[in-house]
Amino acid sequence: MRALENRQENASVSLSFGSSWQILGPFQMGTREATWGADPLEYTGGFRSLQYDPNAQFRSSLPTNGAATWNITEARQTFTSSQATNATLSVSHSNVNWDFLKVVYGWAAVQYQSWARGTLTVTGTEIQHVILYTDTILEFWVDGNHYFGGDFFTFRNAPSVLHLAPGTHQIDLRLVRDVRAFGGIQAPTIDVLIHAERVSGSLELAKPGILMSDVVDGKLASPVGSVALRNSGEEDIEIISIQPSHVRIPFSLQKPGAQVVLDDVLAETSQFLTAGQTQSPSNKSLGIVIAAGQTRPVAFNVSLLSSNVSSLTYVVDYRLQSGDQSFTLEVTQNLTKTSIYEPHKITFLHPGGMASYTMLRAPAKDATCPPGNSSSLPVLLSLHGAGLEADNGVVAHALDSVPDLCAWVLFPTGVTPWSGDDWHNWGFADVEAAIESIPDWIKFVEWTGPGVDINRWIVSGHSNGGQGTWYALTHRPDKVLAAAPVSGYASIQKYVPYELWQPADPRRTAVVSASLNSYRHEMLMPNARGIPIQQQHGEIDDNVPAYNSRLLAQQLYLSGTNSSYNEVAGQNHWWDTVLTTPQLVDFYYAQTKNNATFPRRLDEFEVVVGDPGDTGSKGGLQVLSLEDPGQYGRLYVEGHTITTSNVLSLSFDPTVYEAQSLTIDGSNIASEESNGNSPVTVHKQDGGWQVLSLQSTNGNAQRTGRQLGAMTAILRSQGPFAIQHQSSNITKAIALQISRNLYQYFHADAAIQSYTAAANGSNSTGNLISIVLNTAPADGMHPDFPISITSAGISVRDNKGGKHVYGREGASIGAAFLRPLADERLELVIWGSDENGLRQAARMVPAVTGVGQPDFVVLGKEAKWKGVDGALALGFFDTQWDVTASSLVS
Repeated sequence: MRALENRQENASVSLSFGSSWQILGPFQMGTREATWGADPLEYTGGFRSLQYDPNAQFRSSLPTNGAATWNITEARQTFTSSQATNATLSVSHSNVNWDFLKVVYGWAAVQYQSWARGTLTVTGTEIQHVILYTDTILEFWVDGNHYFGGDFFTFRNAPSVLHLAPGTHQIDLRLVRDVRAFGGIQAPTIDVLIHAERVSGSLELAKPGILMSDVVDGKLASPVGSVALRNSGEEDIEIISIQPSHVRIPFSLQKPGAQVVLDDVLAETSQFLTAGQTQSPSNKSLGIVIAAGQTRPVAFNVSLLSSNVSSLTYVVDYRLQSGDQSFTLEVTQNLTKTSIYEPHKITFLHPGGMASYTMLRAPAKDATCPPGNSSSLPVLLSLHGAGLEADNGVVAHALDSVPDLCAWVLFPTGVTPWSGDDWHNWGFADVEAAIESIPDWIKFVEWTGPGVDINRWIVSGHSNGGQGTWYALTHRPDKVLAAAPVSGYASIQKYVPYELWQPADPRRTAVVSASLNSYRHEMLMPNARGIPIQQQHGEIDDNVPAYNSRLLAQQLYLSGTNSSYNEVAGQNHWWDTVLTTPQLVDFYYAQTKNNATFPRRLDEFEVVVGDPGDTGSKGGLQVLSLEDPGQYGRLYVEGHTITTSNVLSLSFDPTVYEAQSLTIDGSNIASEESNGNSPVTVHKQDGGWQVLSLQSTNGNAQRTGRQLGAMTAILRSQGPFAIQHQSSNITKAIALQISRNLYQYFHADAAIQSYTAAANGSNSTGNLISIVLNTAPADGMHPDFPISITSAGISVRDNKGGKHVYGREGASIGAAFLRPLADERLELVIWGSDENGLRQAARMVPAVTGVGQPDFVVLGKEAKWKGVDGALALGFFDTQWDVTASSLVS
């Protein structure tokens, strides 16, 4: 009877988007500028304060007569059922001469913003739990509630969870056209899809199935598994255990004091995995809390009972934090079985603490490679392009025509289809973790074939993967045997120019630009010297113009390095054999036999470093810190003589550079300071160089290692992120937003806690994000930190010791800044004098690449419409956590 009542109740409930949408625009928008705000409508209170008026006009630099107007657009496709509804919009503006603008400004001209307003109607008599997918949308409002982050690349990882009462709800969408997402050749329309779906209001699978390895020749390739769980309810949920269904221990037997003789069963149950923690007893709660509205990945061990099974089923036990009653959620995964010699999926833990995967192809049985596992073959990395999963056949089988390479062929994911952050910090950490998982695979499957040298890489990749190849080449030169970048772009700024941003003080834009220094490959070509490079690009590529490869080929030549450059006549961006042209095949075979010794011993070379935190050594030399991180650091090496520019400390390999003959900027390094084969660290002090450990000169915390870099250094987390808030509705909502964005764009895990809960005990190994509203953050490790919150506002001490206070009575101020934690961890403080200031500051948490976030930013109210020019102060911290001279503090 109850089932019949439920069906009748469901039949009386429906969701539906209105078919007519009110559009206002267009307004100019630069490449990746939306994160900073830069919405001209905010000058008069924002789109949400406006009502439709077909006669109203708004000043805009794009349309004829400089006037943006309202119009009505019908949803191109509408689907509605009792469970879900969607609306697809294709927005265009005929009152703009796009072709002429492109003649002058190129692809930058067809990046713009508009707004759309529609409705979502909920029928029935009760509040409905709804998830909202916002494909290609970065920012939106529902009934006046602001949501930032959206789903710019249509990942569909973490939709927003809404609790909607019956009635009509207003939806305001900020539409941003981005060439990398929409293309530069097609008509300059903005195509978006918004999808609403009723959900359970409890714990549910955010993605079906279990992320787990394939079964190769009857053995599971890796024991790491993961499920994506979403809490669509209104109360936090605690995960108690994850167990195989056939040996599941009832919750009543998991409680303290209820333990029975279950040793044999416990031996078979899955164990929770996270960074810094390998196992958790199955008779204890995992202690994983999924906040209301949050999506989290949960990693655990999986095992194969028999090689004959075709699927695995696990049971998730959970409870509401307010009660003791337990509930269960079942998840089943069909097994993929294949040969050990075919490309197959293996799982591992990303440094951020969640499970990831890579596709691996072991050396072929009939390959003419040195026999036995005592031999060590290189790793051939093949990095995929934007929007592709590594387990897609287009990626995983791209090198099938060269099956007998004497190499371990690896197709990393970079965590997401857009590789986390374009194969940079987060995505590249995934690459290195994937490489390091190969020895574990060898042990787990009892491999008896050739061994692996995880420090010798041949790197290739297409499109965004080609750009990732340039990144690997310039940031890990002492590990790269050879490189074959295919149809890759030089840098984000060269791909789509950073034109049409809101006008800004050049000093401000210089700081933002400098925060992207490590990703400008056209500036880093000297790092490639001595490495064999085979470039390739389609002649008529209309996605990534061949100019990018031509430019880098020229820069290589001007840096004293020649590459082989193959421009394929008549070919566009992709064709079936793009990664196996004769030139590339010959290159792969030749380089698998490359016996170069690392580090390479070069008589003369240069090292260019934008960020020491993500750059390894070249020729046995590694820059450890810069005098001013807002500028490039350089080493010029001739024999054993080194000349530096903007370098504060470095290390060298004494097996390459005998200490007794090494000279740095005229300073001789004494031979007795060398300690065997361990790297020797030297530091610039009082105008000369000395063998010296990096130490603070003011007694405060020293900035080193993973802490170095711009705000994106927060992504070098060694464990799940911890997000702390003040328990208010506003700060908790911001914490949830940040967690959702981290999972949406990076698949990153984050634990949301109130400050009270965190004070009662937290053993987090990951980086911390603190949400602070209208009060000072808790004291940090640095007692004399240059940024402080006072009753008058926020104070920033400049490089000369002068204090600058921002904020006045009634002013809306926001700030985002890094602070040091122990063990090279970082804290990112998100502070606001009020809700508006806090929400503006929260936009600075890294999510979309190419935005350019320096170490600290203080934002005034005007940032909402001025963008970068509305920053009151912004810049970098040096190794002593003092503000640098290149910062803007006025």
